[in-house]
Amino acid sequence: MTKLNRLLSSIGLSAALLSAGASYAGDITGAGATFPYPIYAKWAEAYKSQTGTGMNYQSIGSGGGIKQIQAKTVDFGASDMPLKPEDLEKNGLMQFPAVMGGDVPVYNLNGIGPGELKFTGELLAKIYLGKITKWNDPAIVALNKGVNLPDQDITVIHRSDGSGTTFIWVNYLSKVSPEWKSQVGEGTSVAWPTGTGGKGNEGVASYVQRLNGSIGYVEYAYALQNKMSYGLVKNKDGQFVKPNDDSFKAAAAGAEWDKAPGMYLLLTEQPGKASWPITGATFILMYKTQDKPENAREVLKFFDWAYKNGSKMASDLDYVPMPEKVQNLVRAAWKAQIKDASGNALWK
Repeated sequence: MTKLNRLLSSIGLSAALLSAGASYAGDITGAGATFPYPIYAKWAEAYKSQTGTGMNYQSIGSGGGIKQIQAKTVDFGASDMPLKPEDLEKNGLMQFPAVMGGDVPVYNLNGIGPGELKFTGELLAKIYLGKITKWNDPAIVALNKGVNLPDQDITVIHRSDGSGTTFIWVNYLSKVSPEWKSQVGEGTSVAWPTGTGGKGNEGVASYVQRLNGSIGYVEYAYALQNKMSYGLVKNKDGQFVKPNDDSFKAAAAGAEWDKAPGMYLLLTEQPGKASWPITGATFILMYKTQDKPENAREVLKFFDWAYKNGSKMASDLDYVPMPEKVQNLVRAAWKAQIKDASGNALWK
């Protein structure tokens, strides 16, 4: 049993468990991205055991998280697609990164295990455009000499819900494929040219596991959790790299958060021989002016605790913790931007 499977088994990764503490005073609520769900659940469990404060997080996808924070039905929203500075300003929101990770292509082919297939971004784009439809297509064969690729249709799986995992995936495809950029583009949801949709990382993983000949994309922790086969991807420096903690860190190494207005920063297709090209951060969205200042203060306390105490938990699940320099930038942003109705800072 993997570390993540033991974790999910022990905490019963479900909305029911995480919401079980809702009867306790001071519990906080959030909703959004499925990408960071495993680490948020781990943090929530540890934080509640130490402080008595629970965290009810609904893993509904980034699109849903943005809608819920805009509707003020939760204390914070979560999205893997950062909002642009002008959208933050228009909605009275601020955002900060919580943790980093990566999207990975996953496949189900008899006799072909994890790391045994190579992809380029252009190849993935053509598969998702419906231009390459067979596993023994010459373009796939040329990249994978010696691999016994079947004369079998490719079943394409994508997200059906508004998803930050999708945003990272299609943002990457838009950077490496002019055809994808002009025909499909990017966003938390797009008009898919082909394929079948699954809800959440969980839904995509489930489809790919069940359907021989399928390909999909999930956050790396879900690939590990489900013991799925994942591919190597050619990065900007021309290297075929494996997704893991080290390659995500390499992609994030040059990130200049202090120069990113509104902390709007994308980590796809970063330079570096060891960089995983489909890396992304996941973000927390909060209102600058808080109607419920005590709730907001509890949210900030939770993420401050996670920054200080949650790095090993994140690394154990193959996420990349935010560097201390970035943590300090975030705390400064809390102090400057998040206030009560009288204009008093909620973070000291």
